[in-house]
Amino acid sequence: MPSLPRRCTALLLLLLLATGSALAMEPSPFDARYRLEVKGWPNATIEHRLSRDGKQWISEMSADIGVARGSERSRFLAGQAIRSLHYASGYTLMGFGKEYELDHEALARLPDRQTALIDLSRRAAAADCAHPCRLRYLDHRGREKLIEYRVLLRDTLSLPPGNFEAVRVEASEPDEPGRKMTFSFHPGVPGLLLAMEYHRDGKRRSRLTLIELALGPR
Repeated sequence: MPSLPRRCTALLLLLLLATGSALAMEPSPFDARYRLEVKGWPNATIEHRLSRDGKQWISEMSADIGVARGSERSRFLAGQAIRSLHYASGYTLMGFGKEYELDHEALARLPDRQTALIDLSRRAAAADCAHPCRLRYLDHRGREKLIEYRVLLRDTLSLPPGNFEAVRVEASEPDEPGRKMTFSFHPGVPGLLLAMEYHRDGKRRSRLTLIELALGPR
């Protein structure tokens, strides 16, 4: 297979990336679009949709970065804790593709990374742990991953859809100390990213910014 720069492949997997607390918020539907800026690449668009299907929730995310495309879909239950039920993803790099799937048995112990993003945002809004906070999840291949995170001071972001209070979280993987991600979550809509920055070796390599938002009924 032709090779791509490692930063592009790693970024795609990270973006398409996690139990709850007594203060966990109920999810609410949304449709969001983001502008993705990657150092050395044209700007791209990422779409993220959270929808309800009866008592279950579906999180769908897709990205298109030039010759690289990817999409993920997760089905889960959200009560005081989040429980993943099914996960599927597919990637295409320069015309070569691969698909992955995790069923409820594989996800019985840990959530997939789409569901983990929802869980991380709920934890951050509740501020229910002391540093260092840790979160375990399964990646697209079913491998266990660990992130360490800390909740930063809240701030206000001025974005194309409006002004939003943001819960900011800095996250990293212990085995990749040179990589850090800073998430800005909506404090009242679990899983809704307002912005994200990815840093490697002390330099910002990419930035994600919310450009369109449609909120559904609670």
